[in-house]
Amino acid sequence: MKKYAFNQINFLQSILLVTGIQVSVGFLALPRALAEKVGTDGWISLLMGWLVAVAANLVIVQVMKRCPDGTLLELLTTYIGKWAGIAGAIVLALYFFYISYSCLVYSVLVAKVWLMPQTPVAVIMLLLLIPTGVIARNGLRILARYAEVVFILSLWIPFVYLIPLKDAHWLHLFPLFKEGWQPVLSAVPATFYFFAGFSTTFIWYPFLQDKRKASAAILISNSLTTLIFLFITIVCFVYFSPDRITEFNEPAITVLKIIEFKFIERIEVLFIAFYLFIFSLAWIPFMYFGVFCTSWLFGKADHRGHLRLFWLLFAVGSFFFVPTSRQSEMMTDFLGKISWGIEYVFPACLFGFIWLHDRLKRVKSL
Repeated sequence: MKKYAFNQINFLQSILLVTGIQVSVGFLALPRALAEKVGTDGWISLLMGWLVAVAANLVIVQVMKRCPDGTLLELLTTYIGKWAGIAGAIVLALYFFYISYSCLVYSVLVAKVWLMPQTPVAVIMLLLLIPTGVIARNGLRILARYAEVVFILSLWIPFVYLIPLKDAHWLHLFPLFKEGWQPVLSAVPATFYFFAGFSTTFIWYPFLQDKRKASAAILISNSLTTLIFLFITIVCFVYFSPDRITEFNEPAITVLKIIEFKFIERIEVLFIAFYLFIFSLAWIPFMYFGVFCTSWLFGKADHRGHLRLFWLLFAVGSFFFVPTSRQSEMMTDFLGKISWGIEYVFPACLFGFIWLHDRLKRVKSL
């Protein structure tokens, strides 16, 4: 019997889970980040970043094919040894918890600024953590179903962003390659952070019902993420002037201020309130994957005990310290650096090691 058969996810759920993780928080700040690096040619850098992300994610799938019924932790234990599995569990757990916390902090700060300026950040943190524990405690299948629900509920969002296009200035996008190829290429690494999250494939791969479709799921999920990013980036680029867009931390929210209804004074506030559902597709899955790794490390089949522990750590810790907006930006910058190593460099090195290991093994058997 397969070890993870009890909690399997299907093809569509795997796509929406990865897409939800990638889109979540990065959706708001991406246009500004690209504009700061390369101006309105940033959408070209985004497409190049998509190619690199897809290649790195497909490498992970090729690695996991060597251990189809186990996670990365079982694969490291099989190929290298028990110590490698332990080290992998520790590194991944720390990485997943760091992403979960940084995304949660960012969401709390956004809610504080736009929704509840008079509410203490610790209270907002606690309010967001309550549904986190309820969803994450039920395992990967429930997480995947939650991603499906959020995706369906979010289908109206693209139509809202079509409204600002009535004041769009498409000439902002031209000419292409205003300063040549060099700035465009130099901005590609800045997009890697926004595609971060596909390393979760290391964990959810054995849960996938039909693993033959894993590569297709990866290609579709990353492409869907890119289409979403490309859409919001172009909307912001053609609405704001190239110099003005960098003045806003979240231009994807600011652009909504143009929309007016007689019965709603500030539609961007309503948008942020709903967008917390999409934010949650970052911190909830990463918290689950983090406790999955710690539970594996201690040989526990049930992750709920570890989830309660880290839930309390996040909740109690928020009453003593919550990072400021500046500190949150520093956390994001640091996350971008470490995600490059874990999401891109490590899979390539691991694939090379496994390929060489299998090849030498075949040579010795001859």
